[in-house]
This record gives sequence, structure tokens and C-alpha cells, in this order.
Amino acid sequence: MPAYAVAHLRNVAMGPEIVEYLRRIDATLEPFGGRFLIHGGDTQVLEGQWTGDLIVLAFPGRDQARAWYDSPGYRDILRLRANNSSGEVILVDGVSDDHRATDILGGA
Repeated sequence: MPAYAVAHLRNVAMGPEIVEYLRRIDATLEPFGGRFLIHGGDTQVLEGQWTGDLIVLAFPGRDQARAWYDSPGYRDILRLRANNSSGEVILVDGVSDDHRATDILGGA
């Protein structure tokens, strides 16, 4: 099952440390099969309020996503982002291609 690393970042201080982070992050994803699905693209707010940028990384599974986040390569650059932005980062499991909304009801 796929898994995703999702970040909602705000107040990104675009300076030398963020530039270095961006230059180095792709190499940290490769060994774990990670790739960008969303990287702060233009948004159209349909409900509520939204500020900041959304970043979604896809991985083959939760184990690979967690291994990437804990890897020495990523840990080495994490401070570059964390010291220059605020926000939340989560790992979340995906669903199968044939998933239906009612699947979460568990037969109820």
C-alpha cells in the first residue's frame, strides 16, 4: 500500500538554507522510492481558509516513508527546512486503487 509524507509549511524564509535543502532533497528520496506528487503548487481554496504550501511525497509503503525520514541523508538536511519554516509534517497510509468511501465503515 502506498504511503505519503505530507507537509503543510508556512512562513518559509526563502534564503540560502532553503535553497540548499531544495538542491539536496531529491537525492535523499531516491533510495526509498520517494517522489514529489505536490510541491507547493497554485491552490484554489474552495472551503475555509488556506495559507502556506502543501508538499506531498509518495513512497511505495509506510516502511520506506519512515526509513526516508529517519535516514542520515534526510536528517542531515532537515534542520535547513525546520529552521526556516513552520508547519506540520505527517506520514499517512494511502488506499488501494479500488478503494471506496464505504470501505472505512468495516461492514457496518
